[in-house]
Amino acid sequence: MIEIKEEEERVILVGIDAGDGQDAERSLEELSELARTAKARPVGTLIQKREAAHPATYLGTGKIEELTLLVEGTGATGVICDDELSPAQLKNLDRLLDVKIMDRTMVILDIFAARASTREGKIQVELAQLRYRAARLTGFGNALSRLGGGIGTRGPGEKKLEVDRRRIHDRISVLKTELTQVERHREITRRKRERNHKAVAALVGYTNAGKSTLLNALTGAGVLSEDQLFATLDPTTRELFLPDGESILLTDTVGFIRKLPHHLVEAFKSTLEEARYADFILHVVDAANPSMELQMYTVYETLKKLEVLGKPVITLFNKIDQFSSPPVLRDFTADEALYVSAKTSQGLSALKELLAKKLREQNIYLERFYSYPDAGKIQLIRTQGRLLSEEYREDGVAVTGYVPAELLGKL
Repeated sequence: MIEIKEEEERVILVGIDAGDGQDAERSLEELSELARTAKARPVGTLIQKREAAHPATYLGTGKIEELTLLVEGTGATGVICDDELSPAQLKNLDRLLDVKIMDRTMVILDIFAARASTREGKIQVELAQLRYRAARLTGFGNALSRLGGGIGTRGPGEKKLEVDRRRIHDRISVLKTELTQVERHREITRRKRERNHKAVAALVGYTNAGKSTLLNALTGAGVLSEDQLFATLDPTTRELFLPDGESILLTDTVGFIRKLPHHLVEAFKSTLEEARYADFILHVVDAANPSMELQMYTVYETLKKLEVLGKPVITLFNKIDQFSSPPVLRDFTADEALYVSAKTSQGLSALKELLAKKLREQNIYLERFYSYPDAGKIQLIRTQGRLLSEEYREDGVAVTGYVPAELLGKL
C-alpha cells in the first residue's frame, strides 16, 4: 500500500515595521499561528523597519538580499508577507527569490477554504478567492508552477489558478446569484424571528477568543471549538434559556482578525450582518492574551465597517480562569462588562441574570382584563412575551406580564 502525504511547506515570515517594533513582532506572531493553521511550518522571520512597504518589491534591496540568504540557509519552500501584496510586488518577489510567494490574505483564504462546511460558507470562500485572484492574475506568473498542493490551492471552488479573467468573472457572477438566494433565505428566517419577537444576542470577538466554547457552555450547542484560529466559520444559532423562564437566541459569528482581507469582509457580509440585526452584542475578549487591547480595537473597527452601531454591548472578559487573582480589566466602549470562563463556567450565571434583566428593560409591563371571546390574545403574551399571572373570573381573565413594545398594539 502506497501512503501519499501532503508535503509540508517550510516558510519564512516577512513583515514591515513602521512603528516601535512591538506591533510588527506581534503581527508576525499571529501570522505564524495562521501559517501553522494552514499546515505550514515557519522556519524563520524577517522584519524591515521602514515607513511603508516598497511599492515594487515590498522589502528594500538590502533586505531582499538578506531574505535570499535566509531562504537558502533554511531550505524554505515559500515566503509569507504580513500584508496584502500588489500584483507587481508578487511578480517581482517571485522573480527575485525563486520560491513560492504568499501574503497574509492568501493564507487566511486558504484556512477559510479548508474550514467552510455549509453551502453558504463554501460560496462565500470561493467568491473571496476568485476576487483576490482576479486582481492578481498578472502577478502570479511563474509562481503557478510552484503552487503544488499547499497554501492558496485548497478550496471548495475551482482548483486551477490559470483560469483567465473572463472565466473568473463569469464564475463570480454565478456565485453572486447563488449567494443572493442564500441571503434571501437568511432574510426570511430573520423576519420570522422578528415576527415572533424573539430577542437575539450575537457573539462577536477576535478569532480564538472562545466564542464557540462559550456558546457550547451556555446552550450545549456542540459546535467545534479548538485552540486555533478560525476553528468555526459558519454561524450557529441556539436558544438560551434564562433564569426567569424567558429565552434568547445566541448566534456565533466568524472571528475577526487584524488586517482582515477586504474580499472576506465583502463575501462574508451576510454572515457578519447577524450582528447588525441582533438586539445585543456579546463581545468575547481573550483576557489572557497580551494583545487584548489591540484585539478589542480591531473588533470595534470591524463592527464600525459593518455599521453595527448603537447596539447594547456586553463585554465578556473570557479565560479568567488563567489568572491566580482577578485582574482589573475595562472596556469603556461597552455598556456592561463581566469576567467569565467558558471552560469552567465561571460568571455564566451572572451573564444569564444580566441578559434577563436587559430583556425586562426592553419589555413593557402589562396589566389587562380580557373577556373570554378575546382570551386568545393571552397566547400572544405567553409565546412572545412573559406571562406573570392569569386569574380566571366569571366574565373573563385578568393577566399581568411583560411584552415587547411592538406587540402592545395587538393586545
